[in-house]
Amino acid sequence: MSTRQTLLTDFIERVWNRGESAAVPEYLAPLYTIHHDPGDPWEGRSLDQAGFIERLESSRAPFPDQRFNILHISESGNSVIIAWTWLATHREAAAGFPASGRQIAMSGASIYDFDEADRLTGHWQVADRLGVFQQLQANAAANR
Repeated sequence: MSTRQTLLTDFIERVWNRGESAAVPEYLAPLYTIHHDPGDPWEGRSLDQAGFIERLESSRAPFPDQRFNILHISESGNSVIIAWTWLATHREAAAGFPASGRQIAMSGASIYDFDEADRLTGHWQVADRLGVFQQLQANAAANR
């Protein structure tokens, strides 16, 4: 595994899976751009590290036990590409749906860009957010 692949794997584990917001400066460049991520409220924005931490914490809040599992990883130029699955328990309100206590699953693929100092500068992503919405909707109906 290359240095960048290892850095990205560590970033996903520590920051997204464990929620270690204090680790964000170890991985991110001063400015991080969400180039393409349909359904993400931060799509198209460039965030400083504090803004990224805010995004991390608000994204994890409804799903505190979330876990990304990397299925495939490859590298091209200054980018590392991953295909992943995500599993989490819906513990707090999300997208207008009250907490259900049920598991939610999703899959997707992300392209992470690195600078010359091996810091993350942004990503492009596609994810099955419609599937998440449908699961949230079904869980809300089942809990009525």
